[in-house]
Formats: sequence, C-alpha cells, structure tokens
Amino acid sequence: MSSFEKIIRVTPNDLDELDHVNNIRYLEWVQDISKAHWEYTAGEILQKEWVWVVRNHSITYHDSALLNEEIAIHTRVLKWKGPLSIRFVEMLNNKTGQLLVNATTTWCLIDTKTRKPARVPEHIRKLFH
Repeated sequence: MSSFEKIIRVTPNDLDELDHVNNIRYLEWVQDISKAHWEYTAGEILQKEWVWVVRNHSITYHDSALLNEEIAIHTRVLKWKGPLSIRFVEMLNNKTGQLLVNATTTWCLIDTKTRKPARVPEHIRKLFH
C-alpha cells in the first residue's frame, strides 16, 4: 500500500494557550498531508480532472506536541467505495515515536468538469497501492 510521509517542526503559530499544538492545527495537518500525497502521486493531468473534498473526519488526540518538536506525519489510503476513499493519518513525535494523533478521513472524488461525485477510477486506485 502506497504511503506518504513528511516531517514538520512545531512553530509558535501552531500553539494554543497551553503551549501545546492546537487541535485545529492537527486537523489542518491531516488535510495538508492528504493533499500533498494526492499531488505527489497523481500528477498535473489528474489534478486538473479530479479534486477531493472531505465528507467527514474522525480524529483522536493521544498526546501533546510542544514548540520545536519534530512531528512525523504518515498517511495512506485504507479502502475505496464508489466515489469515496478512506484515508488514515497518524502523527508521531519524531524523536520518541510517541503517538500524538491519529485520524481517519472519508474523502469524496469530484469530477472537475461536472462538479459531481464520481466513482474512483481503477487507474487512480492503482496509483495508491
């Protein structure tokens, strides 16, 4: 199964009033890594034909990250159903391996010409396996 990873460093703008990474920021990172994986894997032609929109997020916060810590963010598509993909994301403290957050997001594929959901074509599925 094709996976994608990036490492980020926590900045002051990522923090909440408790000096931990803000929960909303984690959700932004879920969306950012998912989009980056699509863009890296799909290429320009597919990106012009198709776009993904969120149907729902399920996110669990396990531990906090602090200023200047590095976070390893991993993602992969778990399964497909019609126009939907179920994507898993996990974030770990890059130094200790401690699980910080995991999330499962249902994404819906939209045809950019019709602006309607479309069944995920087999050639796109194959790109992620």
